[in-house]
Amino acid sequence: MTVMDTRPATRDGDAGARIAERIREGILAGDFPPGTRIRQEDVADRFGASRVPVREALRILEHDGLITLVANTGAWVATLTLAECEEIYQMRERLEPLLLRISASAMTDRDVDRLAELAEAMAATDDVDRFLELDREFHLGSYAHAQTGQLGELVVKLWNTTQPYRRAYTRATDDDARRIIHDEHHLLVSALRDGDLDDAERVLAGHIRRTRRRLARHPELFQPITPAH
Repeated sequence: MTVMDTRPATRDGDAGARIAERIREGILAGDFPPGTRIRQEDVADRFGASRVPVREALRILEHDGLITLVANTGAWVATLTLAECEEIYQMRERLEPLLLRISASAMTDRDVDRLAELAEAMAATDDVDRFLELDREFHLGSYAHAQTGQLGELVVKLWNTTQPYRRAYTRATDDDARRIIHDEHHLLVSALRDGDLDDAERVLAGHIRRTRRRLARHPELFQPITPAH
């Protein structure tokens, strides 16, 4: 996926991007749950930075869908309602198969072999954090060869927004559901190896739809969080 950034590089911009990447890693790893307040002064102290790159970092994270900025109030890790999460998954269900088709035309045998390795590694681990790391690499890796202006960036943003809820859901997943998830990963690899893009799209759409339906059975994951001021 190619995303062009036409902004001129500046020292503050580079520092802001580095700070954003560290905070992004923390949010995606579950260190900052939805609703956690991100205080500018705490971030500045942690990274030994001035307020300018910190504000730039927060703007980047807001663009990524990871935090919510409230004017004159502060920043919080983004939260979703169940309805919002379902809407995002419906978007993913339609957009990701298209992105996969665009990417697949440029995949090599080595790329597909890597996806197969990731599918095996996911099936072999019981660690939720490791599974989520591998799952993200698997799916975003399958889209990596798509040369798009906006679609790839949008899909990554949708992934980022739902990551905390996917983590909570994965912890609650039973053995039967996990087996289906792994089977779908293997089916997707097989379809890509065979060059059957129609089947690859079908498997991926069903994979996302199944997760959406399972998430809907866990409304407790979406209880509103009142941020602390």
